[in-house]
Amino acid sequence: MRKIFAFTASAFALSALTLSAEASPTYVDNFRLVDHERVSHELYYYQDAPAIVLMTVTADSDFSVRAIEALADLRDEYAAEGVRFYLINPDATETRTEMSDAMAAVGVDMPVLMDARQLVSESLALETTGEVLVINPRTGFQLAYRGPVNGQVDGRGRTPYLANALDALIAGENVEMASVDMRRGDSVVLPHANTSLHQSISYAEDVAPILVERCGGCHVAGGIAPWELADYETIQGWAPMIREVIRTDRMPPYFPDFDHAGTFYNENELSPEEARTIVHWIEAGAPRGEGEDPLLDALEPLPEWPLGEPDYIVEVTPFDIPATGILEYEYPTIPNQMEEGRWLRATHVRPGSNQGVHHVTSGYIQNRNAAVDEIEGNLPSGSVGSYTPGQNPQEFHEGVGTYLSPGGAFRFSMHYTTFGLEETDRTQVGLYFHDEPPELIMRSTVIGDSNFVIPAGEENFHITSYTLFPADAELYTLYPHAHYRGKRVELSIEYPDGTSELLLSLPRYDFNWQRDYDPVDPIQVPAGSRLVADWWYDNSDRNFANPDPAADVYPGDQTHEEMMYFRVNYRWLEETRENITNYTEIMQQDRLFASLDDSRDDMLQPAEIVGQRNVWLASGFDGYDTNNDGLLDREEYQAALPDRPARRRGPAAQGVNEFGDIDENVINSEENAGEADMTSLDTPTTRAGVQ
Repeated sequence: MRKIFAFTASAFALSALTLSAEASPTYVDNFRLVDHERVSHELYYYQDAPAIVLMTVTADSDFSVRAIEALADLRDEYAAEGVRFYLINPDATETRTEMSDAMAAVGVDMPVLMDARQLVSESLALETTGEVLVINPRTGFQLAYRGPVNGQVDGRGRTPYLANALDALIAGENVEMASVDMRRGDSVVLPHANTSLHQSISYAEDVAPILVERCGGCHVAGGIAPWELADYETIQGWAPMIREVIRTDRMPPYFPDFDHAGTFYNENELSPEEARTIVHWIEAGAPRGEGEDPLLDALEPLPEWPLGEPDYIVEVTPFDIPATGILEYEYPTIPNQMEEGRWLRATHVRPGSNQGVHHVTSGYIQNRNAAVDEIEGNLPSGSVGSYTPGQNPQEFHEGVGTYLSPGGAFRFSMHYTTFGLEETDRTQVGLYFHDEPPELIMRSTVIGDSNFVIPAGEENFHITSYTLFPADAELYTLYPHAHYRGKRVELSIEYPDGTSELLLSLPRYDFNWQRDYDPVDPIQVPAGSRLVADWWYDNSDRNFANPDPAADVYPGDQTHEEMMYFRVNYRWLEETRENITNYTEIMQQDRLFASLDDSRDDMLQPAEIVGQRNVWLASGFDGYDTNNDGLLDREEYQAALPDRPARRRGPAAQGVNEFGDIDENVINSEENAGEADMTSLDTPTTRAGVQ
């Protein structure tokens, strides 16, 4: 049934959004832009700053160079007062590389916000390079000053216009000269800023098709969005919010930066042209225009199983979610009732509680008694699907599969969160099988670190880790995961020849929107390469999602704790169904080494041996350092591993890695050691003894 809304207040707010390209705003609306070094910045993040300074620059402007040098001097003087300094580049034709080269030539380290959509530059009415805007967060982000840095830069004497404005704001006073005309500077070209043309944007022909394509997957009956793309009236009512979430890059919830290798399936980012079309239409008053309403009956309700009826459905053990409290992970183990082995080609995890299920990971425990031995080699265990909010069903590449032996078991890691109401979760997992056995085998591993402490108040804490690939492989899935303090993440590959390439960058990590990123063309990983994951965390009070900014944060699987986690799905190029290879032990041991090697120099320094789990290594460091060079190389570390205390693991935690999730490498190592306990099947379990 369609939803009908009354939006008197919203219509009033919408009318206030109608802007003039020539008019300088009195107040500055929130926005988010990514800088030339792939770091995301949101204006309203620094609500406690006495002032925020923006200056217009371009890479090819000589005047920008002089202005940047002058601004850098003031930055050094006023940064201690909490003033934030940014440059903004409104030239959509200039690249990050060009801007980085220009900044390197000037010798100034300052964020350059790249406004490829030009929506922010238009709303700020930017006209020339070197023009400075000072925004006062304490008065609702009011524009407090507009003009040159000083008279000397602008050719009119030595008056310190910007310094005077900052002194006044820091003192809590009004700025005496709030506007000074620019006499110099190179013109800024904003070709789409002509507001008279925005009235001609058609809702029916221009706006609605974009909304259907980019937003219809969630804003549909049965979708996870709070409202549906029902008709024009609905869009009109939500128009101010639509404008806001586009300017702040919250919607659509697809956050990979364009600066990465290749493309991903299901990319859903608004192009600059699409973003301008929607925002300009809203700022023009969201006119209805002529023609039929394309949204009427444009979207069919989401089917229960988008890939069709599954070949097999796993019913996860029901769990009663209480109204309040912090819940430990649940690790239900469900027996495989199929009488013959099958090869998995796709999965779909359907949570029984959309609000209570935070995420699901899984693994399969093979039955080693007989069935697997019938197939040559020792087949690996693999994931049978995962779930995070907004994630689509997961389909393997053609010809790739994961084998499920008869008599085995499905192991799940269920992360539940309370939301104020009691509810019983009955998650289902739909499995889809190959008609004929595929030749290629899917595997997965995790790049992670559980040896860290994020200090209270730290807003840009960096953790790095890597995993070494001992044989040629190709990647099919990239999945980063952190909790509320997760800020940004990157995955890169370092090749044996010393070169590197960025594979994925999320300048803004959003805990509420996690998903797999599947490259259209599998990423090639030559033997000897390593995948490097870099995470940044925000444990400050500026992070509104932070549960406790006053607390140091330790590793853990609860959301008030933190995780440094990056899963990849891959296959070995040499491995086929008839030629099983097994590098599990090599990768597992190397992952332990890599989680400590923060400097990524293939050596462990005493200062890198941190965490309760590594007391054994720290206390015996001198003895393990057989060549007495003050470092542990890989050979010395491998020789020390027999002294590593075994992790205390209860039955519920079998197959669970140090990050609290199901992991093929852990399952395989336990099975190979004869530790897989098939007696606890179909028994509701809780996390026990995970260290």
